[in-house]
Amino acid sequence: MNSGDNIQLSKIIESDTGANYLKEALKILHHHYPRRMTSRIKKCSKLVSILFEGKFPGYKSCNTEYHDFEHTIDALTAVSRLMDGYIITRQKMDERLAENLLMAALLHDTGYIQESWDKDGTGAKYTSSHVERSIAFIKKNHAIFGVEASELDEISRLIKSTGLTIKLDSIQFINDEEKIAGTILGTADLLGQMSSRIYLEKLLFLYYEFREANIPGFNTEFDILRKTLEFYEVTKKRFENSYLGSYNFARFHFKERHGLDRNLYLEAIEKNIAYIHKIIEDDTTNFRHKLKRGSWINQDRYNQNSLQ
Repeated sequence: MNSGDNIQLSKIIESDTGANYLKEALKILHHHYPRRMTSRIKKCSKLVSILFEGKFPGYKSCNTEYHDFEHTIDALTAVSRLMDGYIITRQKMDERLAENLLMAALLHDTGYIQESWDKDGTGAKYTSSHVERSIAFIKKNHAIFGVEASELDEISRLIKSTGLTIKLDSIQFINDEEKIAGTILGTADLLGQMSSRIYLEKLLFLYYEFREANIPGFNTEFDILRKTLEFYEVTKKRFENSYLGSYNFARFHFKERHGLDRNLYLEAIEKNIAYIHKIIEDDTTNFRHKLKRGSWINQDRYNQNSLQ
């Protein structure tokens, strides 16, 4: 066994902050592209952060605790790693497309943010329409983000690729490489959230988002755990088919950059899924007692409606 056998995904970036994840993404980018690309990605990241903090004119702060800025940065990092693996194994992605792909990763969940005038509920009510709202957001604010009008269609197609109810064949990509970019973003969106070391704890947030959005089949917190197992089976098929196996690019990234011939994303997801099985099989205590990560677990709002 080599020294990398026990390395986990969460240990690759030592300090678990948004700034360090952005730094990691840009570091990967610089293996292939000139540093001039950095400025626009940094600007976009800063503006999206301001948006989620509630400091962007005309918008409220993010109040969806599952689809938060941390998830956005997780998706950005996953995109950069998958793109790196794609370039290593296939070819260098067009520079403008690569830049727009990272921009789309940062913008893909802006549709959860409410406008200032919207006083009803939270952004979770837009769960079913957040993809279209994210596209509308960048079309409205593209000049502020330094996005040219000619780039909007491509960024929109990439964001649309994250929609779980959208068939990729219905998106009119301009070429095969843009379609690959779409599969990378769609894959990264799922890898980033499901591989998180606090994924299971954040599923409680997702339950409340689904409840506000009137997504059927989620009557208790425990339902989100059961249905996550079903969701993962569907997701694995989506990874292979709709997203053309783009998750495999991660393995080439970790091998080239870290000397690990493994897909750390899939390993982390499988551990999370295995623990869900363990929770479901053990009915001796309330399932929340088995969720340890995240200070919010003991907050009052998560001590309610948790019947198994």
